[in-house]
Amino acid sequence: MTTMTLTREAAVRAPRRMAGFWPTSPALMLLTVFFVAPVLGLLLRSVLEPQPGLQNYVEVFGSTTYLRVFVNTFVVATIVTVVTLMLAFPVAWFLAVAPRRWASLLFAVILLSMWTNLLTRTYAWMVLLQRTGIINKTLMGWGLIASPLPLINNLTGVTVGMTYIMLPFMVLPLQSTIRSLDPATFRAASLCGANRLQVFTRVFLPLAVPGIGAGVLMVFVMSLGYFVTPALLGGTSNMMLAELIAQLVQSLLNWGLAGAAALILLVVSLGIYAVQFRFFGFKAAGEVE
Repeated sequence: MTTMTLTREAAVRAPRRMAGFWPTSPALMLLTVFFVAPVLGLLLRSVLEPQPGLQNYVEVFGSTTYLRVFVNTFVVATIVTVVTLMLAFPVAWFLAVAPRRWASLLFAVILLSMWTNLLTRTYAWMVLLQRTGIINKTLMGWGLIASPLPLINNLTGVTVGMTYIMLPFMVLPLQSTIRSLDPATFRAASLCGANRLQVFTRVFLPLAVPGIGAGVLMVFVMSLGYFVTPALLGGTSNMMLAELIAQLVQSLLNWGLAGAAALILLVVSLGIYAVQFRFFGFKAAGEVE
């Protein structure tokens, strides 16, 4: 009798699941046609061109030039993530504890920066950071420097430009997590004898780990595949993997090698997501309350 009941329930649930699936089918088809299929096609070309085999991967891992690009990509992504986290933490704290009017104003500024065209923002930083830009002129006018600082076409320019662009993606999950914390928890820690530093390091930071994890994950993975900002603000010695893939496709027409580099980047990104899920779960990997 129990088996028959379970069978009937399963038969009833199946149509319901299918009914819930159909509304998402157009989006899934669009994603399959315009994203999954082209990506699979590029990855197949990595083992089929110029001839079937793994020679493209051997060339990628055997060339010091390509390995240097990989190392530079991870170095830049790490630096941008750390700097972004340091700048985003006080901003997220202010958004969470400030009066509603001031918090709403700052939140609007952050959203406005996200809605502004990426190319426009990058060119604006080119104007600000160049040798004759406002920053160098101001520092020289104040007598702090004798000659213009090299702030563009190097790691400094890439870090500044990418940190500015990535900042909202770190602030938003941090702000959501901090706002969800109960202030009574911190008061209880203070009543138990903890000073401010202990409350921050032993109570606040552990509770903020989900927001930190989500922000770090988004910023680091997005930084790995960034193209426009490093191409405009960085020099040839700071080439990142996305720039290399673009050159292989557009200039050298080497689709096989570009596909191999793209697959490596994809595997690394998925590996980072897997580690995030393993240690922090789905919430820290992107679910914001």
